[in-house]
Amino acid sequence: MNQQYLSVTALNKYIKLKLENDQHLKKVLLKGEISNFKRHQSGHLYFAIKDENSQISAMMFRTYNQTLNFIPKEGDKVLVDGYISLYEVRGTYSISVVKMTLDGIGELYLKYEKLKEEFTKLGYFDEDIKKPIPKFPNAIGVITSKTGAVIEDIKTTVKRRYLLTKIILYPSAVQGENAKFDLVKQLNQANLENKVDVLIIGRGGGSIEDLWGFNEPEVIHAIYNSKIPIITAIGHETDTTLSDFAGDLRAPTPTAAAELATPDSKLLLEDIKVKMNQIVYYIDERIKKVKDQVLNLDNRLYVSSPKNKLKNIKDTLDKLKDNVLKSFNNKIQDKNYQINLLKKSLTNPKDKLTNLKVKYENYNQKLIKTYQSSILNKIYEFKTLNEKLKVLNPLSIMERGFSVTLKNEVIIKSIDDVNINDIIDVKLKDGILNTKILSKKEE
Repeated sequence: MNQQYLSVTALNKYIKLKLENDQHLKKVLLKGEISNFKRHQSGHLYFAIKDENSQISAMMFRTYNQTLNFIPKEGDKVLVDGYISLYEVRGTYSISVVKMTLDGIGELYLKYEKLKEEFTKLGYFDEDIKKPIPKFPNAIGVITSKTGAVIEDIKTTVKRRYLLTKIILYPSAVQGENAKFDLVKQLNQANLENKVDVLIIGRGGGSIEDLWGFNEPEVIHAIYNSKIPIITAIGHETDTTLSDFAGDLRAPTPTAAAELATPDSKLLLEDIKVKMNQIVYYIDERIKKVKDQVLNLDNRLYVSSPKNKLKNIKDTLDKLKDNVLKSFNNKIQDKNYQINLLKKSLTNPKDKLTNLKVKYENYNQKLIKTYQSSILNKIYEFKTLNEKLKVLNPLSIMERGFSVTLKNEVIIKSIDDVNINDIIDVKLKDGILNTKILSKKEE
């Protein structure tokens, strides 16, 4: 019996025909992990898709991989859509991939990154648009589940730190399909009511699917458009949602959010004590300064007062009088000394003595007249100065019914120096009148 042997090529062609015409292999949906990934210089991708027990070769032509919304790498878990083909030259079969996406969380992560990039370009996450958190809120709004631990943690923290504020709960679903609608509704409601000074949006930890409501575009728009400052406390410290980027301040936990939204009453009391001590110090220093100013003004007033000037003139006159008397006595003594010398030198003491007596009397009379004239001149000068001083003395003028008008301790010389309703002081001889300008009239 003659057996017919096939060539390898013929066999591979037959197998290729069978594989590529099998209806079940023309569209294959496959799930697995990328292995032995290579990107050819032509742009085609070559890799294997494996699970726990086996693997299959895969390729993705450049035409198809240009539609990928991620960059494939070793170890990525993927979902592929393709068909089975056979390479005749080597006799190997593989799956030709037409479409490929990341599996599960990877796909959500891509969506997250895409949304993050879009909102970043729109300026929704810019630091310069962040609203400041008020230091002393009268009311804090909390958007979270009404049955979760978040609201209780926030209430406990606020009660411990700052009793002057109240908590208003805006209950909302924080997980699932309806979460985004509830979050947007409560954000808009809080802004419409305008009862709170700051909003806290929070929930406990969870997977990216659990937290996805806080990444929805509708929620990001509502946070961006909120007129009320928003603190986010979503998930654990390592979880970051798009709401955290859009909010005005991010807190790692709900408790931390409550601390960021309220001042510490203990620190406030300590600060008040410090400021009170500063106020007392500044008041004491101000009083000391005013006292010094009053003493200085009192000394200046004493020095420049008419009474003190009159006393200085009298003292000067007394000194002049003493000087004249001393000068007169000195001259008398000098003349007596000269007379004694002459007496001794006289040949005829009696005649010379008579002449000297006459001269003495003459000198004495002249000296007395000179002294009297000098005294009278000084007395006249004193009286003249005294009269001038009385004329210049504002107190003497006030005795005749005149007054001095001042504004802010400056003498008013013209009606242009004052305005209607100004408060001025009218100084009389026995006191000061505090008056108000009702009208002005030029003359």
